Amino acid sequence: MLALFLATIFWLSATTLAERIFTIRNRCTQSITLYINGQTQGLLATNGFTNRTFEDSWSGLFYTDANGGNANGAGTTRAGFYGQTNYYYIVKDPKLFNAGVSIVPKVIVNDASTSFCSSTKCDSVGCDAVYDEPPTGFPAPTASAPAAPLFECPGTSVGYTVTFCPEKTFPPTAGAVNIHPKLSSSKCLDVRGANFADATPVQIYDCNETPAQRWLITPNGGKIQLAGTPFCLDAGTIPSSGTRLKISTCSADNVPGQEWEYTSDGNARTSDQCLDLTNGSLSNSNRIQTWTCGSGNANQLWTTS
Repeated sequence: MLALFLATIFWLSATTLAERIFTIRNRCTQSITLYINGQTQGLLATNGFTNRTFEDSWSGLFYTDANGGNANGAGTTRAGFYGQTNYYYIVKDPKLFNAGVSIVPKVIVNDASTSFCSSTKCDSVGCDAVYDEPPTGFPAPTASAPAAPLFECPGTSVGYTVTFCPEKTFPPTAGAVNIHPKLSSSKCLDVRGANFADATPVQIYDCNETPAQRWLITPNGGKIQLAGTPFCLDAGTIPSSGTRLKISTCSADNVPGQEWEYTSDGNARTSDQCLDLTNGSLSNSNRIQTWTCGSGNANQLWTTS
């Protein structure tokens, strides 16, 4: 009986070590369809996740067709795995960048040196530690970690977290800019906490080159949209002096609080109200407001870069 019990424990341990758990997360601003090796896995909600378990020798690609990608993998950024040697990598289509992807190993027991099991991420068109197409062959493992764009995580009980849109947006559209108060080019119009959701306050903050500070300004009047998201700068239904700015889902209707004209003299105007640096304060987290437009008002002058 004892021998049978020990044999069962050994079998269960072997089974556990022969599997890898993949956690797939969606931080994009909309639900996405998940694909694994060309097979749809259904929708994954914003901020949602799902787990998949495969044998440790499993190889494959995770991707989504969201934001212009294709169900067959063309035009997508893909997270790739080669289970026989615990290799992992990212593939970026050179013709289209639909969504950022990151891979983070989850290591419970690891026999490798710290040079292994690095995280990798591709969240912009310019990322270079990636393949242009899935590799067709792999080098034999050595005592050293492979050179990027190939990564390796040897050891036992290794899993991975794959995240789509790790920066919480789709790639910013060409033409996205920072909006600065003319009083300081080191400060930017910013979505508080990078919380891309309806009613999140818009504030002034140190420029940090994050998606929370990248805006698309419609030429000749129109919306000011947070790049890579469905959210627009919003001053409410009836903008008036002292209205605090927020982001809201961009409306297809001509909602007054979302219609802005960025003028040649540096005003961002909605009706008779202007984007205004509240009290002229450049302190981080100072929430932006609208105020009756005034000629030469320094708090209402803005630049882009």
